[in-house]
Amino acid sequence: MFWLVAAAVVAAIFGLTRFVTNDYFFFAGYVVLQYVVMATAWNILGGYTGYVNFGSAAFYALGAYSAVVMHLLFAPPLIVSILAGGLVSGLVGLGMGYLTLRLRGVFFAIATLALAIVLETLIVNWNYVGGSRGVYVIRPSQAPFFHGGYIQYLFLVMLILAGLAVCVARTIEHSKLGYGLATIRDDELAAEAAGVPTLRLKLIATMLSGGLMGMAGAPFPYYITYLDPSSSFNLSLAVNSIAMPLVGGTASWIGPVVGAVLLATVQQVATVTISSALNLLFVGVIMVTFVMIAPNGIIGWFGRGKKRRRG
Repeated sequence: MFWLVAAAVVAAIFGLTRFVTNDYFFFAGYVVLQYVVMATAWNILGGYTGYVNFGSAAFYALGAYSAVVMHLLFAPPLIVSILAGGLVSGLVGLGMGYLTLRLRGVFFAIATLALAIVLETLIVNWNYVGGSRGVYVIRPSQAPFFHGGYIQYLFLVMLILAGLAVCVARTIEHSKLGYGLATIRDDELAAEAAGVPTLRLKLIATMLSGGLMGMAGAPFPYYITYLDPSSSFNLSLAVNSIAMPLVGGTASWIGPVVGAVLLATVQQVATVTISSALNLLFVGVIMVTFVMIAPNGIIGWFGRGKKRRRG
């Protein structure tokens, strides 16, 4: 039933875009949907499992540069680049998890941040993908199987990815995997004592989280048409992917979606009306505010209000 509702929502949004003539709305909508995927992917590891990941930008950049490599080799269809980006980032997430998931708390967070720094250093020194000077990616003039512009096509692709990410997160939340991840988040030592295969479940969560982030990053070179390490390993990606689930609520699949739509929309409005330099300031102020008044996020705050009314 949920999958049908999700498909109906995607179809409805796509139908409404047929009446939009200004390409800026597709540019802005792409960014909002991109953050929906990023926030949802981060929440699989950070929210469901309780392992805070500061390396979101690394997995995103891996997906973007995987698409660049594919483009330089033989320029495949975008869906192939997305699958390649998800595969590469998922495998790196699996390897990173195997090496670092025995760490806990702040030590794991520092390890993920170190991963981002190491990968950025490798990209800076890899001349095939432009190194520190970056690389240009020529956007196709016409989208396949789509009569609109390529920007509209990218928006549609990211809309489908956002729907897929949300469906994956909800499926995990209501599955044995989700219950196992919840026990790890609540008390990992007790979960191990009860026979829960904690390392295996954490590896699955890391691989899924990294893979979805890589899939979100794969269309980025075609969106921006120029990719360099500073834009792909951007600090705002890591900050937003953490802040959005925290603002929306990490206990449910809907929380990251609410937080991403709220914060990303505020950022896009601020970019047009004030300045893009204030984006992180807005995120910081909103995050601190919600930590003070609603530590469980918007969804947790509404849930608490319902319980009070019932009482």
